[in-house]
Amino acid sequence: MLRFPLALALAALAFPAAAQVAPDQTGTPAKNEIITAPLPEDQAAMKAHVMFLATDAMQGREAGSPEYDIAAHYVASQYYAAGLRPAGDNGGYLQRVPLTTYKLADRGAFTLTGPDGEESALVFGEDYVPGANAASATTDISGELVFVGFGIDAPGEGHDDYAGVDVTGKIVVFLNGVPDDLHSEIRATLRRASSKAEMAARRGAIGAILIDNPTGGRSYPFSALAANWQRAGTTWVDAQGNGHSPSAAAPLLATISADSAAKLFEGAETGWEDIAAKADDTSTAFEAFPLETSLHAVIHTEREDFVSYNVAGILPGSDPDLASEVVVLTAHLDHVGVGNPDASGDTIYNGAEDNAVGIASLIEEAKRFQESGEPPRRSVLFLAVTAEEKGLVGSDYFANNPTLPGHTLVADVNLDMPILTYAFEDIIAFGADRSTLGPIVRKAAQDAGVGYSPDPMPEQSLFVRSDHYRFVQQGIPSVFVWPGFAGNGEAGTNAFFADHYHKPSDEVGQSPAIDWEAGVRFINVNYQIAREIADADETPVWNEGDYFGTLYEGPMAD
Repeated sequence: MLRFPLALALAALAFPAAAQVAPDQTGTPAKNEIITAPLPEDQAAMKAHVMFLATDAMQGREAGSPEYDIAAHYVASQYYAAGLRPAGDNGGYLQRVPLTTYKLADRGAFTLTGPDGEESALVFGEDYVPGANAASATTDISGELVFVGFGIDAPGEGHDDYAGVDVTGKIVVFLNGVPDDLHSEIRATLRRASSKAEMAARRGAIGAILIDNPTGGRSYPFSALAANWQRAGTTWVDAQGNGHSPSAAAPLLATISADSAAKLFEGAETGWEDIAAKADDTSTAFEAFPLETSLHAVIHTEREDFVSYNVAGILPGSDPDLASEVVVLTAHLDHVGVGNPDASGDTIYNGAEDNAVGIASLIEEAKRFQESGEPPRRSVLFLAVTAEEKGLVGSDYFANNPTLPGHTLVADVNLDMPILTYAFEDIIAFGADRSTLGPIVRKAAQDAGVGYSPDPMPEQSLFVRSDHYRFVQQGIPSVFVWPGFAGNGEAGTNAFFADHYHKPSDEVGQSPAIDWEAGVRFINVNYQIAREIADADETPVWNEGDYFGTLYEGPMAD
């Protein structure tokens, strides 16, 4: 039997583009109204997808919800209509993504052993706040402590905080913060405590401790961290039933307050007072050294498993020598669901721009390939991913568990929240200049009649903040394409972030209105980019010595 929300969603499709939604009893047009003059066919096709995906009946498409599943089946049906072959599990379009929400089950127990061998229990909320470990229900680790400055392992960028020490089998201790002289995208990657824990794991450590540094760009004060100690995270579940964690070999055990950090440095050659005096200057090159203390940490993590789906359809390549290479086009299908009401009392976060517009672009690009009458030389995968809003989780699952045996993923082009409230004059391709995708994107933009501009807001580090980055982490050259800042672009972008980003007002009837003509132009530009990559003679590679290509061992240019 049809659930009522599904019936409503299907009914929404029955309205032609020029239909009028009945006003409410006050004479005010209903939410999500679609009163408009008839649109050209290509614009109407794009708008129809967004109308369906961003209707209230979809309840914000939160990953794992029944409404998200409806949206996934809708995308699969559109893939079928566009002539794409199934590229999910078991001959279908859907890839099952096992997910888990995890959080601390209790406050843990941390025991510090001093230089004299005397043990003392650390106090939750005063000395420490533990970190949940998705990879294990019980984390029980003991080890000697080693101080490694800001915990940065990037000798190629002039920062090696591990120089002179062997941390194999040890627990590393590092400060919050990252040097200012690094490129903004590298800084965005390295400032995460989880990234520092991954570096520690590569060096052979068995655990990591973060010292709260108030001036190190932290997200929350220590007191807020303690108050929200059971804040949940989401990750995917591996074949062994464990929550995925890139730093599983050296989990982030706890954050230690700056006021209590001196306990860790008792008897050390350099005291905490000397470290703290320099901690606010992230350009400080601290010398790593073993501490005279050791730690025993016990942490319990609880999980709640659930399932969502990626949607995958493929257009097989025509060149026998290149068809096994796959260009991936990604867009996230999920949004944030139902949440706090806005001033009008609206609680549904529809996610029209974020990212129903991206999904609509993905579907319509598939049609462009088919309508061209000329199959691409390389295979092209159209991938709608889940749980982006929960931390790029669905794309990470696919990048680690691709459904295409015998194929190699060679490039990713990502479509996430293109802001289409203005007639854009240029495009931005975050990350393009890190690989040979850069010249391809420039040519595609020129052929499509738009300009190509460098990143106008490098401080936002968008290259590491959307689904393409999960493919970067597998060594795959990737770009994230957006309408640019030329003309009215900067004002339009700023207005969207101020008025609609992650708010219930991000819906089809938002103001300023979505410019469907600009939407079709965006689709055409992205199609041109994907076509150029798919038909190029050379397989994409990273520029020689690029930080991300080197870090993740991707193919490099000679």
